[in-house]
Amino acid sequence: MLLNDYFKIKNIESGEKYLIDIELNANHKVYQGHFPGNPVAPGVCLTQMVKETVEHITNKKLTMVTGDNIKFTAILNPEITPFVQMTLSLKTKENGLLQADSSVKSGEIGYFSIKASFKEG
Repeated sequence: MLLNDYFKIKNIESGEKYLIDIELNANHKVYQGHFPGNPVAPGVCLTQMVKETVEHITNKKLTMVTGDNIKFTAILNPEITPFVQMTLSLKTKENGLLQADSSVKSGEIGYFSIKASFKEG
């Protein structure tokens, strides 16, 4: 689990979309290998961050079934940009899967976006 270790949720605003303020832990051990002296948020950690945020909001344990349109659009260095905002929209599909559309940005800079489907369990 990365929540409260790799990242912390500082605030959640709900509406048509969720707006989630996130603080990244620049001292997390993952950055010792990715990359020493020039930390870069790994894509797998950003993906897991979305999953765990969806779990936090829904209060359900989830498994990611699909990840589509995954885009890494800028390098996210937590020493330079320790605070980001995640936008998240959730919909339950006819097949019972939970569809999440999410992006992570700071100001005008977008770092990551994903469309993913989750099932309970």
